[in-house]
Order: sequence, then structure tokens, then C-alpha cells
Amino acid sequence: MQELLGRIARLDPSASLGLRVIACFDELVIGNVNTRALLSAAASLSGCVAGFARTSPPRSLRVDPRGRLAEGPEPPTRTEHDAGPGHDLVVWLEREGPPLPNDAIILERLALAVRVRHGQARHAGEGRRDLSILVDEDSSEEERLIAAAALGLQSQRRYRAVTAPLFAVWDEHPDGAEDVVPTRYGSIHTLLLPESVLTVEASPAGIGVAADINRLHHSFRTSLVALRLCVPPRVPSVCADEFGGLINLLADSHSDSPQPDVDRIAIIAQHPWGIDTLDAIVRTASARQAARDVGVHHSTMQTRLDAVADALGFDPYDGFGRTRLGTAYLVWRLRNSRVLELPAPSRR
Repeated sequence: MQELLGRIARLDPSASLGLRVIACFDELVIGNVNTRALLSAAASLSGCVAGFARTSPPRSLRVDPRGRLAEGPEPPTRTEHDAGPGHDLVVWLEREGPPLPNDAIILERLALAVRVRHGQARHAGEGRRDLSILVDEDSSEEERLIAAAALGLQSQRRYRAVTAPLFAVWDEHPDGAEDVVPTRYGSIHTLLLPESVLTVEASPAGIGVAADINRLHHSFRTSLVALRLCVPPRVPSVCADEFGGLINLLADSHSDSPQPDVDRIAIIAQHPWGIDTLDAIVRTASARQAARDVGVHHSTMQTRLDAVADALGFDPYDGFGRTRLGTAYLVWRLRNSRVLELPAPSRR
């Protein structure tokens, strides 16, 4: 299925979105994720609250696109799908306005996944899952060791967290512990792979720094930063190692903290040449190399550099100027990342 997705995505991106929904729920069923994770996937894929209810025993659950339990009363109208004859299960999407083209297939696959989940009588597994414990900074050392043992991880080895949105396309799916983890950015497909893994055949995907069992929460945070720095199709996946210690600063800093240099970069970004020029400055050692990188004459690049220096208030090639620019540029990219937004469905 994953290889098929890769081929179809190159031929017909709009058609592949429906197949991505199918592949997503297939993986979740194989991974035996709980009901909340299934609802998180549906909510993330649809962009609205997803719900589930059964009559015997009575239970209901509603999850928003960020993987959190939905608050407030249920809306008066919703799009429902029952789990089929002989099942007392119903799932739904709480969308305002008319359904989108992929709502039907999301509900169909969600209903099938929920039916499989509850048909196997694994209600005891509905609690917090082991991988979520490992990547949670607030988990205790004892909880992490127990969770790692349950996942078959070795305490003396180091691993990397790999994260991807639920709609990511995998040309080759690696073997490793995996689950869907709720984050501030929505439900994220997360894998734990050996330290030696530096690339994955997925788009988009972020690979975190290597860490031991007790620091996998940090690897997870750096993988989320790397994921948000992806720019498919040009940069389908990013490894945190590429940015050295900067990735740690980015992972541990508050995203909404005051950043005057970032605000100045936003002004430069308004120029048609702004972002390409900043990227070239950050990645090259001189103005001439930057000019070659973007394909302009040296004098043109010098004019742009003067405009950049005026806007920033410092010379990006002097002293700490390069460090300031590089850090601010990465923060700007994170704040303006669109990689976690579901591709727009076709209305054909």
C-alpha cells in the first residue's frame, strides 16, 4: 500500500489523498491503537471533531484535531456512520457546513477501525500507551523503563524518534515501535528507530537526535522541530543532526517568545527575493557564493545584502551576525511552516 501511495501521489495527488486515509487507518489497526487514537487520526485528517459512541456498555468519546478531548456540547447536526449490522457502534464528524469530499472515506475507515478495535475485546488496552509514556517529559524513570521493556527496547541502546503527519506518504516503512501521539500540533505518527537511522523514505518526516530511554522525550521534541522544517517535495524529510546544538535550543524554547530578529525577517520575507536570499546567506560563506546559489549577479546580491542589513540592523556576515540570522531564520520557518496542514481535497 505504501509503495502504491508513492506512485499514485506522483501521478494524481488529489486521488492519493483518499488512499492516504485508507493507508493511515490500516496502519493504526495493525498497530492496535486505542479508540482515542483512532478518533485523533480521523479528527486530524478531517480538520474537525470526531466522535464515537456505543450503547452496551454505554460510552462516548469526542476528540478534536489536536488530539485533545473535545469540550462543550455536541452540535445539533453531524455526519454519522454506523459500524454495520450487529454492532452498536456509531462514529461521526462534527463539521460546520457541507461535508468535504474525503469525509465519507474517513468515516468509513474510522467505523471499520473502531469495529475491529472493539470486536477484539481489548478494552483493558484503552489506557495510556507505552510509546506516549516514553516521549512524555513528565513520565518518571520507572514508567519509562517499564514502557521501554513492553516495546522491546534495550536500556543500553540509543534510539531516534521519527515523526510524521497522518497523511504522510511512505515509500518504505521502517520496522520499529510506533503509535499515534497527541501533540500541540495535532495527532502525530511517531516511530522509535535505532540511532543509526539518519534518513527515512517518507514525506514529510522529521528525525530526532539520538537519545537513551530516559531522554526519548527530547528526541521526540527535536523530531517535531525537524518535521516542521520540511519543505516537500524539495526537502521531504529533515534530520535534527543537520542543525547541531541549534535544534536543542529550538526544541526547548517557547514558540511564542518575543523575537525581534524574527519580526525583522518577516519584513524581509515580503520581498519576492527575500526568503531565497536569506536561505543562501545562511548556507554559504560569502556574498559571491550566495549569488551563485540563487543565480544572480554579484552586484545584485550585494544590493540585496545591503537591504537585508538595513532591515536587520546588523551585518549578517560580521561576528555574531551569522548566528543571529541563522537562528532567527529557523524560528521564522517554524512559525510559518505549513507542512502539517492537510493537503486540500479535490472537489472534482
